[in-house]
Amino acid sequence: MPYKKKEIEKVYFRIGEVAEMFKVNASLIRFWEKEFDIIKPYRNKKGNRFFTKEDIKNFYLIYHLVKERGFTLQGAREKLRSNPSETSNHAEVVNRLQQIRSFLLELKKELD
Repeated sequence: MPYKKKEIEKVYFRIGEVAEMFKVNASLIRFWEKEFDIIKPYRNKKGNRFFTKEDIKNFYLIYHLVKERGFTLQGAREKLRSNPSETSNHAEVVNRLQQIRSFLLELKKELD
């Protein structure tokens, strides 16, 4: 039986990696961390922030509300507090639809 190499999954992400994922500055990530209490990164002794996958999901929700839907920070905070499951479901649906759209556009490009 051949050896199957396991894929390594990252547990923690640095602030630069998170900023690159969302194509924003690291200062915006630090600002959102202060503004939203749902983001709680691990900090080492030097004070470096390390974000978990749960933090990344929360950043996506905040990004979706503030950047894509145009909520103010206060409005996004209230939306996340009042109905987090509905907000999460809505963001997942939008993300999935964007993936389907990009797949269809790629398929169209291949057919032409």
